[in-house]
Amino acid sequence: MEPLTFDSRDLGQTEEFLSKAYARMRIRAEADSPRTRISRQVMGPVSVDRLRLEFGLSYEVHPLGKVCLCVVESGRIAQQVAGYEEEVFGPGDAVSLAPPDRPYSGEVSHARYTIVMFGDALLQEVAGTCPGRGPGPVRLLGHRPVSAAAGRHLLRTIAYLRDDVLADPDLAGEPLVVSTAGHLLAASVLTALPSTAATAAAATGTDRHDAHPRTLRRALAYIDEHAGTPIGVDDIATAARVTPRALQYAFRRHLDTTPLSYLRQARLARAHAELEAGDPAATTVAAIAARWGFFHPGRFALAYKAAYGRPPSDTLQASAGPVSLHGQQREESFVRRADRARPQDQE
Repeated sequence: MEPLTFDSRDLGQTEEFLSKAYARMRIRAEADSPRTRISRQVMGPVSVDRLRLEFGLSYEVHPLGKVCLCVVESGRIAQQVAGYEEEVFGPGDAVSLAPPDRPYSGEVSHARYTIVMFGDALLQEVAGTCPGRGPGPVRLLGHRPVSAAAGRHLLRTIAYLRDDVLADPDLAGEPLVVSTAGHLLAASVLTALPSTAATAAAATGTDRHDAHPRTLRRALAYIDEHAGTPIGVDDIATAARVTPRALQYAFRRHLDTTPLSYLRQARLARAHAELEAGDPAATTVAAIAARWGFFHPGRFALAYKAAYGRPPSDTLQASAGPVSLHGQQREESFVRRADRARPQDQE
């Protein structure tokens, strides 16, 4: 999708654009003809906006209904969420501007910053994969990262999506890249910001009962058939006819892994097969990796070498031979391990 751009010195036009791009708002400016420049890129459920305001602006915003992150490059942003004290953000800060369901107001002073937004549903989906998470929707409990290291991690994730993934239209157009990048962003938010996601809760008796080998077989069959499509834990759990928590419990009990880790390995096996059968003159490692949801070339190369003992470029350059059965053998091994589960795990 082509970036959307806005460049205007008309305050009325700016207010109308911001109201459509974010949520209904009223803005006031200190200058007669304030210049606003905005560039928006969209990747699936995630939007990334770069804003430059060459003036001081105050605003009032109704609830966005989305998770809204802000990375300040220069200038100053003072923000107050309804019911909370005002906070001031400056260069280098990566924060959550406001909960999806609360209005907020503030002031921007001659600032350059990035706004990243995605639907709350994506946060709930990824939160559902957190081990031991309690029932109910996850909520963010604060604006700032829980530590300096967590803040740096969130900054790196946003910068990579903005400057690398979205900068490459071919990469940003791959469905699995869109899905994987969205999940990575939501997971980074849950890791960096305080939330209710880590509330401990033991698996229920029903979850433990449902975490039997037949559940695992249904899940593995679904992953095997749909590895090339954007699927998540909820989709796999539905196919296995259990709750997401029971699914997580089954994978942890029988395979000592998670559904998403297994899905990642299944996609790595598909990428390996394509590399073995590929023509170096017609394709590249990056293109194959992207088709299977691996949008970071360096991390893909490391994961591939760990699994197959050589760089992916070596596999592609080698003469095409029989497609490796490594991924299939791994899945069959997992099922055999599930079949040997303890008698009390059987229905």
